[in-house]
Amino acid sequence: MNAREEILRRIERITPARPAAEIAADYAAIDRSYLRRHHEGGMVELLAERVADYRAAVRTVSEDELPGAVAEALAARGGEYAVPAGLPAGWLSAVPADRLVTDPPAAALDGLAGAVTGCAAAIAETGTIVLDHGPGQGPRALSLVPDYHLIVVTADQIAADVPEGLERLDPARPLTFVSGPSATSDIELSRVEGVHGPRTLEVLLVV
Repeated sequence: MNAREEILRRIERITPARPAAEIAADYAAIDRSYLRRHHEGGMVELLAERVADYRAAVRTVSEDELPGAVAEALAARGGEYAVPAGLPAGWLSAVPADRLVTDPPAAALDGLAGAVTGCAAAIAETGTIVLDHGPGQGPRALSLVPDYHLIVVTADQIAADVPEGLERLDPARPLTFVSGPSATSDIELSRVEGVHGPRTLEVLLVV
């Protein structure tokens, strides 16, 4: 038995099991009369504005401009970049192959200049980008260890608000919610970036 199984076994021992029908009934009884979206239209512009509010760099490009925009962003920083398997090859077509490392081991991530990924969804109202670490996104470490993270978001991935965003996600997946670069103000309310994740976040919105 591994540690995860042992923890779950202990939880089951102290938490009485409930019939699935009872759980489903409780879920269906939740009041959902709240406002589902606060804006109509202009989702790309709203997401760009909110992402920028978090001190992230954001740029809107066309599909044809995307490869050049990715290459330009990486050239400005130098070094090698981690890319996950499943990332569309066209996105990286303008980047020299020797600057890309596909699915590097976790131990190598700290020595790379950054990472390039896609995402699962984005929420315009909160400026949040969500990764579920499926194809084109890589394991969680790939998006948290390198100091720089470039995320590509397509227009069809943008939800207006949190309820709509959550409906696009699988709760069984390991979800990472990204709202700007990593930052904390735990010590004397002084903002420090890069403690729990990338110090620099750049987002390309494809329209």
